[in-house]
Amino acid sequence: MKFNRVLSSIAIFTTFYGCATKDTSSPIIGTWELTSATTTEKDSTFSTFDPSHKMIKIINPTHFAFLNHAVNTAKDSSNAFTAGGGKYTLVDSVYTESLDYYSDKAWENNKFPFVVKVTNDTLIQKGVEKVEKLGIDRVIIEKYKRVTN
Repeated sequence: MKFNRVLSSIAIFTTFYGCATKDTSSPIIGTWELTSATTTEKDSTFSTFDPSHKMIKIINPTHFAFLNHAVNTAKDSSNAFTAGGGKYTLVDSVYTESLDYYSDKAWENNKFPFVVKVTNDTLIQKGVEKVEKLGIDRVIIEKYKRVTN
């Protein structure tokens, strides 16, 4: 009888634990450092990558966050820093960020769909940044390298 209760307890725990955990095997999950970025607006394509800044993107099973700051700046409040994040969905290769938090509030509460591709330690995302109230409508391509240390 006691043995059956132990087995029942293990079965219940396993069932609830299995329901509570998320799949962490998705190749986009991890920490990524931006290595290149281009923007296309109307008929013009240009690099938006700034090597004097460091940007990382962190993706877990349900949320993303990005952090960006100048590498060599004053150690006081003049050091510009931007950050944002929120939930995301990934369906096949379509990764859609729901920007819930951002340094510039005008960007918040927008969705940004990207097509993503992961090859070895490289993540490439291409999609549309569109924020009507700011007049922004552009295609961006960002390339990231997986941070391993």
